[in-house]
Amino acid sequence: MIIGTIGSFAMIVLANENDQRDQTRIKELEAEYQVAYSGYQAKLDAQAAELSKKYYPILEPYSSRVGVFNKGSVTELETTDLVVGDGEGITSDSSFSVYYIGWNPEGVVFDQSIKDGSLIAPFLVTPGSVIEGWTEGVDGMKVGGIRELSIPADMAYGDTGSGEDILPNTPLKFIVMIIPTPEEIAMPEIPSELLQYYQAGGA
Repeated sequence: MIIGTIGSFAMIVLANENDQRDQTRIKELEAEYQVAYSGYQAKLDAQAAELSKKYYPILEPYSSRVGVFNKGSVTELETTDLVVGDGEGITSDSSFSVYYIGWNPEGVVFDQSIKDGSLIAPFLVTPGSVIEGWTEGVDGMKVGGIRELSIPADMAYGDTGSGEDILPNTPLKFIVMIIPTPEEIAMPEIPSELLQYYQAGGA
């Protein structure tokens, strides 16, 4: 009986030691991944800053076009080319990078690439990822181009709306500037051992 108790105790101690070693290993992997991810984020920030330095002076003047407009006047998609690009042509099936400014009939900007006097990272558009008014509205543009889109509600967010600044049945306007898609910066992969730990329910 005593021998059995001692054996059970030894197994518990061994299990605890193994668990401690596993936890130490997990913490090491987490620290290594955090360093890698921080480096990745730093590269993204540096790229965004460089692109902002180049494109902010081009896009920012068009923010003056933001203003109140007659909701009832936007009944069909209308486009106005402000700058005609000279790069690759865009179709409804294209993937492309864009900076933009979007506002509602009250002149409220509900979303834009401008923040605190600079540009955030460009938005990568892929087929099917944006509202119909964008998909059709940018068709025929070329990289380097800037276009104003007037989008009727049924080609935007329809009778559901989107947040407090885009009520149901609200037409929208956008300034979109298409730029060459920047070099992709690969996100570091989570180590397989760490991923398995998380998938198994590790905290």
